[in-house]
Amino acid sequence: MTAFVAPTEDILFSLHHVAGAGALAAWDPELAGDILGHFAGFAERVIAPLNAVGDRQHAQLVDGRVRMPDGFVAAYAQLAQDGWQGLTAPAAFGGMGASPLIAAGVSELFSGANHAMQMVCNLVPGAIATLMKYGTAAQQNAWIPKLASGAALSTMCLTEAQAGSDLSAIRCRAENTGDGWRITGEKIFISGGDQDMSAEILHLVLARSSAANAGMNGLSLYMCPAQPDVSVTRIEEKMGLHASPTCQLRFDGAKAELIGTEGQGLQAMFTLMNHARIDVALQGVAHASRAADIAAAYAAQRIQGRQPHGSPALLNQHADVQRMLDDQRHLALGARAMCHIALVAVETADSPALCDFLTPLCKVFCSEAGIRAADLGIQILGGYGYLNEYGLEQIWRDARICAIYEGANGIHERSIATRGLRAGGGADEFADLVTDLAHGSAPVLQRLADWQILRSAMSQTSDPLPQAHAFAQQTANLFFAAAWARIDAVAENHNSPSELRRLHRR
Repeated sequence: MTAFVAPTEDILFSLHHVAGAGALAAWDPELAGDILGHFAGFAERVIAPLNAVGDRQHAQLVDGRVRMPDGFVAAYAQLAQDGWQGLTAPAAFGGMGASPLIAAGVSELFSGANHAMQMVCNLVPGAIATLMKYGTAAQQNAWIPKLASGAALSTMCLTEAQAGSDLSAIRCRAENTGDGWRITGEKIFISGGDQDMSAEILHLVLARSSAANAGMNGLSLYMCPAQPDVSVTRIEEKMGLHASPTCQLRFDGAKAELIGTEGQGLQAMFTLMNHARIDVALQGVAHASRAADIAAAYAAQRIQGRQPHGSPALLNQHADVQRMLDDQRHLALGARAMCHIALVAVETADSPALCDFLTPLCKVFCSEAGIRAADLGIQILGGYGYLNEYGLEQIWRDARICAIYEGANGIHERSIATRGLRAGGGADEFADLVTDLAHGSAPVLQRLADWQILRSAMSQTSDPLPQAHAFAQQTANLFFAAAWARIDAVAENHNSPSELRRLHRR
């Protein structure tokens, strides 16, 4: 199996030169390089070697508790000891206070090295952000230091058996008993719902605190520490992410505290969900990058057939293989740029509408890019790609969930084609962003003009949903093309500018 090599230089190039992080007052490229470099070494030495181990062993439910695969507990202890769980937590609570851009780089490296472990650890930044925005001072003081130190990990408890994408169907109930809130009901598909890596677990639970017919307005967000009244009834057997325990949880009158205002739970939960969705987009980027790396390494040493003059040919000397290798690299670099541009644009413009427009675009495109790049890698390796020896089939299995969880891609496409096109929905700002990224590129500006025509038609139709998929795909592809125009414009800052220009013009 090809050892994991962190794409640190590509990430730093994308953040600083492509996304323009240098325009932000808080951006320090040297600090970013140091932090990413340190985490890259840790990921390569400690986390990545456990990826195949976890895939083989799976997380196990033993006597009602989840046991992680060999090596995970020790690796997490080192991760926590080195302070990585508190990367973005405020310094006042024991964190590093690093920027979301540095966190994005670390998150991608974590996912590329070991997606399953990253899934269990990386809901913490969103939980901290949620508590900082909606929690009381007492709640912040009680839990943020634990989350930052690694003493506690967090979960996001939304989904129920009858309530997947339709959160208005949630039945899990919260009752104010006079001495505090109590939660009763079941939640499914809870990543890291239990594990033996952290001493404590904080569940953030969306539950109904008013009449069942109140729809979304009856939902409130609660913090519910792991306790005897929260039990694991099963962990799911999945296609991939075998080391990430996906749990079904039962709450039997479990003690909880309200976060924020009663009835405004969905608003509070979206702080956590928006972080998770850009994180999923970066998971797709990580898989695309890793698949491209494995395929390129294999194709550079595998002798297959002969060249026209009769000498043995390497696999990467065949035109069709080179096409697929280029497709992988094209997807990985462009998808990464989309995520970083979105993050910097939000930091710069301070525009919730633009954030709401770009986040689903990144989630849809980048999750599908990861799956596509993994599939191409399997094809490049042929029969060996279909075996587990080189790890590409695991990448495909692990990447496949990214188009499903944190909102199935079809739900996000619907959002882009409806809320995104309303007045103030972010479409105007998106068009301005594309224009800036295009740097006068005629092909991108023509794509933008075509998109504006379709946008106008979508805005005027009485039912945009039948065309939501096509519109969202065209929108995402426009963003991808604009991101590549920007990559091409700053290619001289990369360690291989000729490669970037060739990929852009292919």
